[in-house]
Amino acid sequence: MSDDVLSSGVDFHCHLDLYPDFEAAIAKAEAARIYTLTVTTTPKAWPRNHELTHGTRYVRAALGLHPQLVAERADELALWEHHLPEARYVGEVGLDAGPRFYKSLDAQKQIFSTVLERCAEAGGKVLTVHSVRSVSMVLDMIERHLPQDRGIVVLHWFTGTKVEAQRAAALGCYFSINAEMMRSDRGRALVAELPINRLLTETDGPFTQIDGRPTEPTDTRKAIDAIACVRNLAADAIGKAVRANLQTLLR
Repeated sequence: MSDDVLSSGVDFHCHLDLYPDFEAAIAKAEAARIYTLTVTTTPKAWPRNHELTHGTRYVRAALGLHPQLVAERADELALWEHHLPEARYVGEVGLDAGPRFYKSLDAQKQIFSTVLERCAEAGGKVLTVHSVRSVSMVLDMIERHLPQDRGIVVLHWFTGTKVEAQRAAALGCYFSINAEMMRSDRGRALVAELPINRLLTETDGPFTQIDGRPTEPTDTRKAIDAIACVRNLAADAIGKAVRANLQTLLR
């Protein structure tokens, strides 16, 4: 990725390999100078993602093992560990304690603890972390397994409480925010309280939509505008803060 972060937009969590044309999606983000982190859901997807992004200026891939897929993909943990030395960015990883995935929660915890431990051992990793109905558990595990000087966590689509947000910030976490999060009163209230020096933007495309189509990295301006609205600040000020936060995180 370019070091010229201050001139770029930021989409710190999307799934470019799930768009109809992966290579075209990368090219579009590059052309728009959107600093884009394209996450993977299984380690088997990593080689192709790595191949297509290792020479790009603005797009990087993250090595993931999605908690929603643990029930059928737990045996890929060894493959995830095999590829870890190739990756600076890790994701999508974490926990999902929602009704559909609760049965695999114990297995999810085992895998997430290993992910955190291996990242701590390696040092210097940046993780984008899923925490649906599991924020407290996720923070407990981060605190236990990933010291702040051994890696950085970005909580993707954070839906915790104000107290949990304060705890996450104290643990050194960042928060990646998309426009969809601010469609509810609760979401707007939460985003209004998050520390501005820990905010990043994301789309989570193609799992969110705008104007009847999947969002893409060029749509991150919608998140900037929504954050600016709930915080009663100028959109340019939010954009500048997000870019500065990313620069700090990478440093």
